[in-house]
Order: sequence, then C-alpha cells, then structure tokens
Amino acid sequence: MHFTTDTSSGGIREQLFVLGETPGALWTPDGSSDPLGRTGPARPRPLVLLGHGGGEHKKAPAVLDRARRLVAECGFAVVAPDVPGHGDRPVHEEYDRIATANRARIEAGAEPAPLLAQFHAQFHALVARRTVPEWRAVLDAVQRLGHVGAGPVGYWGVSLGCGLGVPFVAAEPRVRAAVLGLGGALASAGEAARITVPVRFLLQWDDERVPRATGLALFEAFGSAEKTLHANPGRHGDLPALEADSALRFFARHLGRP
Repeated sequence: MHFTTDTSSGGIREQLFVLGETPGALWTPDGSSDPLGRTGPARPRPLVLLGHGGGEHKKAPAVLDRARRLVAECGFAVVAPDVPGHGDRPVHEEYDRIATANRARIEAGAEPAPLLAQFHAQFHALVARRTVPEWRAVLDAVQRLGHVGAGPVGYWGVSLGCGLGVPFVAAEPRVRAAVLGLGGALASAGEAARITVPVRFLLQWDDERVPRATGLALFEAFGSAEKTLHANPGRHGDLPALEADSALRFFARHLGRP
C-alpha cells in the first residue's frame, strides 16, 4: 500500500493510497479527536468499506459525507476503493461504451429498467470478479495499519455498490453487518443466499431503474436471520437523508461501538 497524500481536517485524517491497481481513500480519527475516547496503545477499531455508485468514485460527495460521519460520530475507520472504470482508474472500454449507449437511449425515451437489467447481468458479474479480490486485499492492508487494526468490518453500498457488494459480503467472513440497496439483479440471488450477517436493505418504491419486484426478490434471497427492509417513496436517486442516520445506528450496534 502506497500512500500518496496524508492530511487532517476537523479531527479527521484522510489518506489517499494505491494498492496494486486499486486507488482508494482511508479516513480515521486524527488522534486529537477520537469519539471512542481511547488513550494509550492503539486498539483495533471498527472498519466500514464503502462501495460507491455507478459513475461515482471514492471521494464523491455522498461517499465523503458518509465517511466523515462514520469517523466523527462513531470513531470508525472508513475505506473507499475506486471501482474499475471509475475515479482514478483507467476507463473500462466495454463498460464505458455500453453505459454511454444506455444513457443516450434513456435520454431518448427508452425504458431504463430493461436496459439496466441487461447491463447489470453482463457487467456487474465481470467487474465483481475483479473487485472481490481487490477489496479483500484492501481490507488486509488497512487492517495491518497500527491506527486501524483488525477490528470488526461492515459494508455499505447501494446501486452499483450493491451489485458489487453482494458478492463481496458473501465471500468475506470479516464482514459482520451490511447496508445494501437500490439493487435487484436476479443474478445476485445465489450469492445473496450465502449472506447470513445482519442486513439492512434500502428500496425506493418508485425506482425507475430497479423494478420493485426484483428489489424485493433480492431482499427475500438474503440468507440472514436478521434482515430489515427499509422502503421509501421516490425514484432511484431520492433515497432520504434519514437513512444515513439509521445506517450509523445500525453499524454502531453491530460493530461494537460502546
């Protein structure tokens, strides 16, 4: 892991890094402001991995806001890698070509749900084959850092972050709790069945990109004994701010905040 920047602001330390081909960002309390009130030798702290949405990146405004709140209010470490074809990574030519064509067809009036369902089936699986081992390597490297340690892990991701997060959570035994949503690719059902940790699933009732039935089917497929469906009115991009507050409480409960 090679760190490219290391800055602090408002009690939060931000480190940008590259691990192999994966650029990412790590946020932690800067030492002068630790909500857990810890002193003396460093102890492992909970870590949340954030999966960003399609067309976003590791420092998109929503990702950055969520990361800063998890650090400032819960004392967690937070890491966000760039997905292939996003952020500081090279353009994934096939992914970019089809995404651009789909956007043009949707803007011309085509129904988005069938186009996106086909796109997810073709490319989420392709990208997930890269992101799962990349994200597991990121966890390995971050948890070796003295100011993070091998504490409990959570995952947050909606939309593209859900499509890639389902196979990641299914494969990674360190993840103890996950917030997922705005996804419903039927190809994810088999992997969802292998997830047994607590899950909070977010669904927009009027989602124009993910048909309600496929979102509900994905929720039903999770193998978790503790899973909660949060359904809100509105379209794909209308996820209410109250869900951010709810997610903080969810992670604080399951990752061991005092």
